[in-house]
Amino acid sequence: MNTFPIANPSGQSAVVPGSLECPMDWVEVPIRVRYGETDQMGHAYYANYLLWFEVARGEWCRARGFTYKSLEAEGLFLPVVEVWARYRGEIKYDDDITIRIRLGEVKRASLKFEYEVVRDGKQLTDGYTWHVLMGKERKAVSIPDSLRERLA
Repeated sequence: MNTFPIANPSGQSAVVPGSLECPMDWVEVPIRVRYGETDQMGHAYYANYLLWFEVARGEWCRARGFTYKSLEAEGLFLPVVEVWARYRGEIKYDDDITIRIRLGEVKRASLKFEYEVVRDGKQLTDGYTWHVLMGKERKAVSIPDSLRERLA
């Protein structure tokens, strides 16, 4: 049976049946907020968080030895089908932030990535994206073992 560890109040991992066990390590990607990423009030424009999530996802994949381009060369595609973000604090022009990403859950044909946006050790935003693995016919396909190995 596949399982997914989640943190419980004691800090130990708990197991939820039905999903692949996922590593809980984070990949961290530093970003300096550019002027063009802010709104008229000088705050980071909300939609840019999704771009930062994408940058972090690309780095997460590279850290595991593959890229979106290499997946596409294998006839596999990983579109976003759901996105969620909660904004907890201000991010402004020229701030040095870190986008933290980890794989949260893997199902038969889908992946959930979890994100944190941090500045000076303080979490300012959290979010997630769900992706469905599709083949050349643009229909959902089971995640092949060769890709599952790279996700671990």
